[in-house]
Amino acid sequence: MFAFLRALSDGLRGTMSKSAGFDVKKIAIVGAGPSGLAAAKYLLAEEAFDKIDIFEQRSNVGGVWNYTAEANDQLRQVPRTDPHEPLERPLWRECNGEKEPIFVSPMYNALETNIPQTLMQFSDLDFPQGTQLFPPREVVLMYLEKYAEDIRHLIRFYTQVVDVRSQTNGGHLSWLVKTQNILTSIIEESTYDAVVIASGHYNVPYIPDIPGVQAWDRIYPGSVTHSKFYRSPDDFKDKKVIVVGNSASGVDIGNQIGEVCKHPLLQSQRQESYLDNGQSSHKTVVPEIVRFLEADRAVQFSDGRAEKDVDAVVFCTGYFYSYPFLSKDLDLVSDGRRTQHVYKQIFHNIHPTLAFLALPQKIIPFPIAECQAAIVARIWSNRLQLPSNEERDQWEESVVHERGSGTNFHNLIYPLDADYINELHDWSLQAEPKGKGKTPPYWGEKERWVRGRFPAIKKAFAHMGVGKHEVRSIEDLGFDFEEWMHQNRPPAA
Repeated sequence: MFAFLRALSDGLRGTMSKSAGFDVKKIAIVGAGPSGLAAAKYLLAEEAFDKIDIFEQRSNVGGVWNYTAEANDQLRQVPRTDPHEPLERPLWRECNGEKEPIFVSPMYNALETNIPQTLMQFSDLDFPQGTQLFPPREVVLMYLEKYAEDIRHLIRFYTQVVDVRSQTNGGHLSWLVKTQNILTSIIEESTYDAVVIASGHYNVPYIPDIPGVQAWDRIYPGSVTHSKFYRSPDDFKDKKVIVVGNSASGVDIGNQIGEVCKHPLLQSQRQESYLDNGQSSHKTVVPEIVRFLEADRAVQFSDGRAEKDVDAVVFCTGYFYSYPFLSKDLDLVSDGRRTQHVYKQIFHNIHPTLAFLALPQKIIPFPIAECQAAIVARIWSNRLQLPSNEERDQWEESVVHERGSGTNFHNLIYPLDADYINELHDWSLQAEPKGKGKTPPYWGEKERWVRGRFPAIKKAFAHMGVGKHEVRSIEDLGFDFEEWMHQNRPPAA
């Protein structure tokens, strides 16, 4: 962890006067989810660019926060181990006598955030007064719609980006962006000086290749699924269910299914979750599945135990990083566990006019997207400079050496996410000339205090039962920063 922070800090100190300036006037943003909206706001505030286009394949802003009752798995593949899936195609549903295209979202019906809204929100827009401490998905979508009001004119809805590749003309590198209108199928091409990838990483689900799972799914079709296609616990009523994984979605989905399934729900995990409450009358924690057994509709766990007559297995095992619209020449993805050749979790090392927002995981995404967007805007307007290509490569190598080349590369578990937010904030303030652009958030002692305690806050919230819907603040749950400060203030000399 310390090597990662050291690499981050050393890199930030070395960013001035190292790289040539950029000639960026036209910018494309892929995606109008939270990070794409933040990118547009910070780029606009820089007042240095002539054209900003946002391409969104859905009919609305908000990205994955757009709930779809439809949960069709178009590929229906078990296992799912290939990050290089083709572009997602829309489903079509009837709406007021017309067909409307939709893209399946991982949102489920009763989803609530696992982040307190005061910590989750953008720095320049509070959630409405009276919002539940952990807002339901509908409230988050309305919040994002409000946040987008002043930039909706930049967004081209129903427009899917199908190809992005670099091209060079007279020594100037640009990006050819090919899009397709979902409604008309018309394809267009435009050239941009820079591209922001804000398409998220919750599209291509991962289902591990456990021995026997493919045959098991073939014999018992529909019994194996992924959390992306979960909508309601009603589908699991009175069934014997195993939920695999204990991240935020795994714990929440497990708790929901556990209310209606045949007891106990079996929660399969490799290690204990900081979000989980452990065993209960409705749930038994079991080790990881090592084999699916066709006979007796059974699975075997790593401790040798076998469970028979299993009706359903829900994999809450995450997603691959995947960019089917980006040229394979960029070599961004190998096994899908991380995005390769990126500097500071943002810039493509070789072509830094390609930037990615919200790649990190285990984070508070909205403020991180803001801070990243502030850096992108200042770099491309030449108010900040990047280090050399060699130094950018060295930064990535140092993080790989410290954290590995897999999913941990992007995992910024607290306090790494808080440190990252403040490092980017401080870097943004080095921009010259000053007095321009939009200032990103900074986390003071209170924000860090809440961040460090939010798993405990979430558990206290869940323990309220139906009373949780009346909880508006962390103080309602007994978490008082001012009181904590008073109790922990060092005595006067």
